Amino acid sequence: MKFLFDPDTWQEIYSSIRKNKIRTAITIIGVMWGIFLLVVLLGAAKGVENKFNSMFGDFATNSVFIWAQQTSKPFKGFQEGKSISLKLGDVVKIKNEIEGIDLIAPRSQSGGLVVRKFLTGNFTISGDFPVLNKIQNKNLIYGRFINENDIKEKKKVCVIEEEVYKQLFEKDEFPIGELISINKINYTVVGMFKESETIRLGDNIHIPFTTFQQVYNRGDRISWMIITGNSESDILQIEKDAKLILKNLHKVHPEDERAFGGMNLGDMFSKITEFLTGMQFLTWFVGIATLIAGVFAIGNILLITVKERTNEIGIRRAIGAKPWEIKRQIILESVFLTTIAGALGIIFGGLVLMLIDATMGKGPDAALTNPTVDIPVIIIAAVTLIVLGTLIGLIPAQTAVSIKPIDALRDE
Repeated sequence: MKFLFDPDTWQEIYSSIRKNKIRTAITIIGVMWGIFLLVVLLGAAKGVENKFNSMFGDFATNSVFIWAQQTSKPFKGFQEGKSISLKLGDVVKIKNEIEGIDLIAPRSQSGGLVVRKFLTGNFTISGDFPVLNKIQNKNLIYGRFINENDIKEKKKVCVIEEEVYKQLFEKDEFPIGELISINKINYTVVGMFKESETIRLGDNIHIPFTTFQQVYNRGDRISWMIITGNSESDILQIEKDAKLILKNLHKVHPEDERAFGGMNLGDMFSKITEFLTGMQFLTWFVGIATLIAGVFAIGNILLITVKERTNEIGIRRAIGAKPWEIKRQIILESVFLTTIAGALGIIFGGLVLMLIDATMGKGPDAALTNPTVDIPVIIIAAVTLIVLGTLIGLIPAQTAVSIKPIDALRDE
């Protein structure tokens, strides 16, 4: 390793670079562009992945929403256009007969006039079970969500969205324990939550499901349901099975595709994951291909340099220089150029990612979130670059030592 600290070695490298400034600069730019492109593309891909993950961050991704609509086919004496209402019994049937279901939440919703002192507003009122908070984390700011005791005792309590608080409460006023009137019935505020910035269910105020059913005289009728599968289940199959059960229960034609609506988050998430995987593969392919092309450019430059220094190499060989000394000189020059180019590419790539984050990664409408590249990835890319630089340097190095001293001295 002593040769690494030999001033003569670095003097020769410097001399070689100085003689071919333009050629060396172009070569460095080629390699730098490769790792720069790799860093920027990987960072941007990570930013897009982070954005999609944040969209589903507070929601169980392996979920499907199902609601009732109207039939589009006559069946068993019922005409086309029959309206359907989901019931609590449907939820129990689905839960008991379909394997792979983790959580299921029946829900009821209605609009309502909400009053507090002299302030009013129209909001969506949802009747819910505590399980909803497991399916979608409600991001509580104060207090708690609906609990089992609220359901059992049909308590008149509510959990309000931050937007409701802003319209009905004074700034910095503590909402927990305060009363609000919903459709002329008083409820005690027990929690306040921040609505999701991505998947919005339209919830402004949550009250216990049993309280909702009693107050709005819903009986066992529900508005819709959310079904979440466990990690091993196929949420698409669960959706098909659930709709088939509902068709049998409500006497709907088996081929009627309009009777029950659905939105499958699991299917959406799966497609997004496949897209991200493909994008990452393309990013690595383009980045590494560009990187290799730049490294080969260094090899070609060094071959030209060896050709130009044939006479010098002949003299060194004639006065006793060993083949390995010639080889390591050229390999070291190759590694030096790739290392400098790689460092510049990583630095400029990081600066561009910071610029992208500052311009496109802020606010609720950001195209991507926190575009970064993991340190291990950078280390792997840098080591790969050095290894490639070493290997590509072997070609001109071998060419240099293969020239016989007498032939090199004759070269003009």
